Amino acid sequence: MFGAVKQRGLRRAALVAVVLGGIGACDAAEEKKSDDKPTAAAPAALTEAQLRAVSFTEGEKTGAYTASEYTLGGPLGEDYTADPAVCQPLVSLARGATAHDPVAEVNREVGVPGQVAGLSVAVQLRSYEKGRAAAVMKALTTAGAQCAGDYIEERAVARAKVLKVEPAKAPAFGDEARAYRFTFLDVKGKLKLYEYLTVVRSGSTTLSFRGEFLGTKDIGKVPDEVVNAQWEKFSAGRKSGA
Repeated sequence: MFGAVKQRGLRRAALVAVVLGGIGACDAAEEKKSDDKPTAAAPAALTEAQLRAVSFTEGEKTGAYTASEYTLGGPLGEDYTADPAVCQPLVSLARGATAHDPVAEVNREVGVPGQVAGLSVAVQLRSYEKGRAAAVMKALTTAGAQCAGDYIEERAVARAKVLKVEPAKAPAFGDEARAYRFTFLDVKGKLKLYEYLTVVRSGSTTLSFRGEFLGTKDIGKVPDEVVNAQWEKFSAGRKSGA
């Protein structure tokens, strides 16, 4: 979906062009060879079973919140897109969102039992091959910078206008982390709504937390209890070899 194109526009004497062309071909071959093979530092992608072992389980509690599995697959799937497309990572990191698709994915919903219109947090763990999780975080960072003004979120049956994307306080753990605050207009274009997104990368895995409230209340951030509890379970599981 995305790609970089390199061009060389200088013409020189025939012999020099042939020599440089040969060198360029060798460089390109080496670059491709390097892309095709994971480096020694690139951790292996976790399987779905491994992700499940380190994610929230059905009924697991943290503070006032309880985790559950989605009954109809994961949230914010392929039918949630962005206009312009560069903003897609802010909408969802599902397959097709960036040039690097996840190898495995596990989705959980965390909320307060009995609060139908309360806070909901989509917790999504995704694993990637060949160190591509870092590239996904780079795409997210680019989207956060280029889409700060506004963009359109195309949903399955509706369109929502994002008025503003602002950096939020990111966690201090993991290899890197990003956090954002979104100001939306509701589908009728009258009310302002707020969402928060936190994404943490640890090696070849990303842990994504999207918090939303079904109303005009600004929740201020993704609840620390949810982010911290999932991170602690993930990191403890990886240390134990889960």
